[in-house]
Amino acid sequence: MSVVADVLRSATVMNPVVVEDPRSGRRLEAWVRRVGEDVVVAVGGGTKPHVGCVVLAQPCRSRSRPGAVSASCSVLTIPPHKEEPIARAVAAALAAALDRVAVVTAGVHDDNLDAAGVADYLRLGEELASRLVAELGLG
Repeated sequence: MSVVADVLRSATVMNPVVVEDPRSGRRLEAWVRRVGEDVVVAVGGGTKPHVGCVVLAQPCRSRSRPGAVSASCSVLTIPPHKEEPIARAVAAALAAALDRVAVVTAGVHDDNLDAAGVADYLRLGEELASRLVAELGLG
């Protein structure tokens, strides 16, 4: 049983899950906590992690595909932050996979980040979403 899966059965905060791009050294960290039946995740990265965006994802059952679950997301972004794609990827993946409400905050900051750096962080966000789902025993 993984440490992440243990979080869903307790109220403890787990050690962060880390994904890293070995080429650039960029990384994202995620801390997971169960809150009742739901899950809260804080994602940070770069030189100044912060709260730049919050996504609340609610599981939605498909009417046309029995058993299929997706997620409906509500987003709050603090302008001019651009972390929505990272927070949304993690929140939607967890809500659909766990069939629970997921709240994800994300804040990533590196000075003078170029387009390649943005692409690195977006890719790491998708990798983090997959990793969290897998570590919860669902991937």
